[in-house]
Amino acid sequence: MSFKLWGRYSSARTLKVILALTELGIDYQFIQASATMGPGGSVEKGNQPFGVVNTPEYETMNPNRRVPTIDDDGFVLWESNSIIRYLGMKYDPELFYGNDIYTFASASRWLDFENNNLIPGQHEVAMELYRLPADKRDPENLKTAIATLEKEFGILESQLAKTEYIAGDKLSMGDVAIGIRTHRWHLFDIERPEMPNVTRYYEAIKARPAFSAVADPAYHQEG
Repeated sequence: MSFKLWGRYSSARTLKVILALTELGIDYQFIQASATMGPGGSVEKGNQPFGVVNTPEYETMNPNRRVPTIDDDGFVLWESNSIIRYLGMKYDPELFYGNDIYTFASASRWLDFENNNLIPGQHEVAMELYRLPADKRDPENLKTAIATLEKEFGILESQLAKTEYIAGDKLSMGDVAIGIRTHRWHLFDIERPEMPNVTRYYEAIKARPAFSAVADPAYHQEG
């Protein structure tokens, strides 16, 4: 089997796919690719990007010219959460959603929540804390993004008062995305309100052997 993944380690969307692949025990070839980040950090600071995404070959695979993209033995797919769903359905439905349509729907809902509710705020915080030059940072934008994320993590806190993991009492594909975002939330150098259920969940996610593949703070704080 030939499995390739294009992305970058500082991309949470890429890290979701890496975590999913690691949980599933799938070997893969990793190709660094990006128009916004490179070996030295953000292009906003004058660094050169990894590139690849602006080549005709890559555009043929992914017309958005973004990461991640996978090639699973000839089957090409982009959009990180679609990749997670695909991997679970193909390689281990039991692990990723208990081979149950209701768990699949619930876990899928939390993948959408991550995409719609957590990514925008976390992107703004990462830009303001790490990726923008100091003279381009906006304290008010950072404050607004943090306040928005506090509200969204409050939703997770309420859910995790009812279930051990995000879609039930066992790990699901929803935890791949929510786990990455919870890790990043705790690594941000900001003040956070106490959320005991989120904290308990975070400790459980970090304890999973597969999580070591994405845990390095440098992946989440690169500027």
